[in-house]
Amino acid sequence: MRARLALAASGQPCELREIVLRDKPAEMLTASPKGTVPVLILPDGKVIDQSLDIMRWALTQRDPEHWLTPGHGSPAAMETLIQQCDGPFKMDLDRYKYPDRYENADALSHRSAGAQYLMELERRLHTQDHLFGAHRCLADMAIAPFVRQFAHVDKAWFDAQPWPALNRWLAAFLNDARFQSVMEKYPTWIPGTVGNRFPQDA
Repeated sequence: MRARLALAASGQPCELREIVLRDKPAEMLTASPKGTVPVLILPDGKVIDQSLDIMRWALTQRDPEHWLTPGHGSPAAMETLIQQCDGPFKMDLDRYKYPDRYENADALSHRSAGAQYLMELERRLHTQDHLFGAHRCLADMAIAPFVRQFAHVDKAWFDAQPWPALNRWLAAFLNDARFQSVMEKYPTWIPGTVGNRFPQDA
């Protein structure tokens, strides 16, 4: 999701090949043997198979909305907040969302740990519309998809928590036209055929 958001924001055209993870095509595994999505294959054959790296690559090509330039704070501070999301928060999210997949995982303990990170986001958003000021930046767009996942594990519990600014920020993200466009369902790619043009207006 976040890789598509950055590609759409930068206007970088690509051929999108929607796959089913339980039936991974050989072409995907040849490009990236680790077998996870997303995978971006550049024209020169270089492969980028981490979503955050795809975001950075797209935005270094073109960044019309200045996602790489936070309104407040430094790029280093923005990267630190993202790494906290991709590291400890993502670990807690996975064990909260899928406790049966992890030995001795206590879903409620991981929910509590993840909530501490969300409280930090709430503090940031209490006085500003976005995580680093008045406009969206890489941190907002890299972190929001994971907050969305966390919220949907138990929406009633999430909505009852004391973080109105976080809820406002998340609602704005979910209602954004670009988010809705990247959530569009595409037909599963059939090997040997051309994928879908993405973004559609590129």
